[in-house]
Order: sequence, then C-alpha cells, then structure tokens
Amino acid sequence: MKTVFVTGASGMIGLALTEALLQKGCKVIGTDSKPNNFINSPNYSFIQASIEDKGNIVNVLNGSSIDVLVHLACSVDNDFPSVLTSAEEKISSAVDKYLYKAAVDAGVGDIILLSTYQVYAPQKTREPIREISDEKPVTVYGKLKFDSEKTLSKVVVKSASCKGVIARVCPIYTKEFTDNLKAKVYDPKESCSFIYGYGDYGYSFCCLYNFIDFVNGILNVANGINYQGIYNVCDTKPIAAKDIVETLRQDHKIGAVVQRNLGSEGIKGMFNFGGAAKNDYRYNDMSTVCSNISYDNTKAQRISAFRWKLANTK
Repeated sequence: MKTVFVTGASGMIGLALTEALLQKGCKVIGTDSKPNNFINSPNYSFIQASIEDKGNIVNVLNGSSIDVLVHLACSVDNDFPSVLTSAEEKISSAVDKYLYKAAVDAGVGDIILLSTYQVYAPQKTREPIREISDEKPVTVYGKLKFDSEKTLSKVVVKSASCKGVIARVCPIYTKEFTDNLKAKVYDPKESCSFIYGYGDYGYSFCCLYNFIDFVNGILNVANGINYQGIYNVCDTKPIAAKDIVETLRQDHKIGAVVQRNLGSEGIKGMFNFGGAAKNDYRYNDMSTVCSNISYDNTKAQRISAFRWKLANTK
C-alpha cells in the first residue's frame, strides 16, 4: 500500500484524486486550508493548514513515510481563482522555496507537479505542441508554474532516489464542471455565447479523470522504467466548439448562441481588456480562436490510456 501526500486536497481536483486513490487501496494524507468530506474515512489523514505553513507541512513529510507527493495546491480550478493576483504569485513562490527540497530530504520517492499548458511559447503553426516545444510563458499562471517546474527540476536532479514528474495539463472539465469549456464559446463583453461559422475549430482540454488516471499510472509504473520528466496531459483529441455548445445546451448551461462570421471584426483583438490576457486563466485569445492549436499526449499515453472524453465524462 503506497502512501500519497496530496496538497490542495479539498479542491475539486484534490477531492476527485483522493477518492480514486482510496479506491485503489492507497493510504492518503491530504492537506488544505479548508476541510473536506473524507475526514475520518479509512486510510485517510487530513492536516488543515495553509500550504505556506512550512512547519506543519514539513512535519507531515518527515513523520509519515510518504511514497509520493502530488502537489495540486497553487493551481487554478483547485484553490486559486481564475484571475490571478500578485498574492497568489507570492504564495506559489514561497512554497517552491521549501516544499520540494523538504520532500526529497524526507525520502519521498516521487513528486508529481500539476503544471499547465500555458508554459509553452505562443504557437505560430498548427503543428501539435510536444514536450520539446519552446517554452516562453506570457500569462501570470504560466510563469508561476514554469518557475515551480524549474525549482522541482533543480531539486530532483541532485537526488539519487526521488523522481520528478511534471504534468502540463490543459484546462480541466467534467460533466458538472464546465467553466473552462464555456469560456471558449462565451463573450463576456456581449454576455452571450457564440461560434464562428459552424464551430468546426477546436480546443485542447483535459477531462479530470484522464489526469487522475495519469497519476495512478505513475504510481503503478513497473520498477526499472524511467518515467521522470515532462508530460502533456490532455484529451487525445481537441473538442470542437460546436460540440461544446451542443453539450452545454443539453445540460441547460447556456442560452442562445450567436453565429458569427470570421471577418475582420472577429479576430482583431475584440477581447482586449488590458491585463486580462495575462491575468485571467480563462481568457480567450480571439486572434487564435480558429487556429486549432493542439497538444500531443503521445508520451503520456505510455503511462495511461486517456480513455475519457466529453462524451463519456462523469
């Protein structure tokens, strides 16, 4: 039975991951600033503490014989808002300064970091983005996670026993959590949903359960296989805008949808809200809306099947 320490355990991702790990027979230790419904469950321990509380977190690492640390705290869709401020940047930076080193010093075997697709440089072609693609984050969240990636890499490269896994995850969705999907077909300026043409263009997303399966895959990699490194974690195929609209309509999550023509008015920065492009995690860059930018998860498919998609998510 492996012992897994989950930070950000009371967020949406943390709760779903905890449930899956417990079902797999793992012992789970969770920490978050707010409690959750798993407290008092068999094989589950919870420490209510801010991730900045170095003393409490280090005590857990040193006293629990932890096999795997899954670092979900300091992540949007978990315990950060969609619009990031300097306060969130400071929190993440403070955590990076101690967490990974403390985990290695405590003998943790694997560290899995929830990072983001936003660490990649803006793409100018339609080639799928792979783990070797250029990195140049321009958003606050992208820079925050890229800094965390670099800190983790520096720590594990000095360790003979700890492996670092960086999951660059595309925007998360489930059947109930559709905020990221809706952001791609909703115009906050006009307060309406829209598609260009017939909505045949698409976006890369990650069903929450594909991420969970990936984490479970890392936990169960056979001995002797080198799995350390960076992975794009996303659905195998992008989701077309028309399919997002149809799904949200069926679930009564959007009203009328305006059909727009792809003309000069459509892609010339009509969503330019000053700092929104850098600070809002869900900002929709209209200059690339029909570019069909996709992320290649071939490497991650060696770890997990990526069986989930919009049609079968729960």
